[in-house]
Amino acid sequence: MNDPQSYRGLPVVVIGLARSGVEAAKALHRLGALVTVNDLKPREQSPEAVELEELNIEVICGGHPEGLIHKDIALLVKNPGIPYSAPPIQQAMDLGIEVITEVELAYRISDVPMIGITGSNGKTTTTTWVGQMLDACGLHPIVGGNIGIPLCQAVVEAEEKDNAIIVAELSSFQLKGTRDFNPTIAALLNVAETHLDYHGTMDDYVTSKRKIFENQGEKDTAVLNWDDSYCRSMIPYIKAGRIIPFSVNEELGNNAAMAAALSAQSGMSVGAMYVSPSYVPDMEDDLERTIMYWDEEQGAVPILRVDELGIPGRYNVENALAACAISIVAGCQPKQLADTLRTFRSVEHRLEYVTTHNEVAYYNNSKATNAKATTMALSAFQDQGIILIAGGLDRGSDYMDLLPVFQSQVKALVVLGQTRHKLARVAEMAGVASIRIIEETDQAEQAVYQAVQQASELAETGDIVLLSPACASWDMFSSFEIRGNVFKQAVNEL
Repeated sequence: MNDPQSYRGLPVVVIGLARSGVEAAKALHRLGALVTVNDLKPREQSPEAVELEELNIEVICGGHPEGLIHKDIALLVKNPGIPYSAPPIQQAMDLGIEVITEVELAYRISDVPMIGITGSNGKTTTTTWVGQMLDACGLHPIVGGNIGIPLCQAVVEAEEKDNAIIVAELSSFQLKGTRDFNPTIAALLNVAETHLDYHGTMDDYVTSKRKIFENQGEKDTAVLNWDDSYCRSMIPYIKAGRIIPFSVNEELGNNAAMAAALSAQSGMSVGAMYVSPSYVPDMEDDLERTIMYWDEEQGAVPILRVDELGIPGRYNVENALAACAISIVAGCQPKQLADTLRTFRSVEHRLEYVTTHNEVAYYNNSKATNAKATTMALSAFQDQGIILIAGGLDRGSDYMDLLPVFQSQVKALVVLGQTRHKLARVAEMAGVASIRIIEETDQAEQAVYQAVQQASELAETGDIVLLSPACASWDMFSSFEIRGNVFKQAVNEL
């Protein structure tokens, strides 16, 4: 942690009036910095400005004025979603001004311990699950970051509680703007090709994710997905004193080869989360599979049978393993986790059950903004006909990685948005029998209503209608949440 007083009297700029920008500005103002907040939106579209102006914080809306960025600025805090190519960001970097995100600022101004959780998919479910596990164990978690409240707000709340710990969901956008950030427990769930319109290259995206481990030391713990090749490639970069891999494919408990490889690489101590027996092709019965924790002190400890989990899907088994590993390191006993594993339900827009209509179940998975997320959602359902609703923003993918799961899991496809024809082509190659295309319209809500109606006509008794777009929402909706809410409304009006 930096000395919070180091910002007193210094000019700083916050770019972006979203929630994280507001909380960053307020935090810096409390520390005595001379804060200017800037946003491209016009003043009438920036209601957040009122709260800051009442604190005598300068707010400039409607563009980036000349002279906003100058050599005397000590720090620039940017909204994570603002690209580094934006003019004020470029100007600051050209002048050697440090550019960070609100996550980095929160870490610098507080000594409250933090858990950081990142990954291409499953972040919100795992972060929420960890928060509930810690709470059930009598700890004092505050959940924030990319969900819940901004971290600058979380650290204020944490400092008012005894023994609080912050559980932070972290995006690649947030992590890219960190330098000193060091969570005591850092978890990487998986890595898939996504957000390349922001990062430019897969290498930049992976490097941004890797920053979650960058500053860890011997007192810290790294948790990562042993089954994900990108995650395993990061092991040489990890300097934490302890590592806990998790796997659904390998029984890692007392796995001599795994433990030897990791301990020899860094001298770190090793634990493991895994499923016993492991998942193998042609074996789909979850009845005998058990979530296990292992370390050298306790040996192998069974926690819960997989079929008792409160949410379906193999990828939610991965989320459960990660959440258990994190919670055990944070202070929970393995046996304390079973009830939360059993009672946890889906987070909104993440394989969220909506209703059953005419003996057809409807699920909202609007958060699936990349092909891997949709693949994982489809794999959650076995031996059921799936009518998939997909499509959205075109980021340049050909979606060919969906071909195998379309062949094995999709009974019918309804597509909409910019990628509708790309997805339809993949479905044709996969031999999907029924494909419906919702043609482009200025009425985004109407398109979703049409898609739901078409899907309901294709569905038969026992089928599932699943919204899992494999694409971002921004061609039609400002957020995946709005897209998911429209879907739910359309389903409930059938």
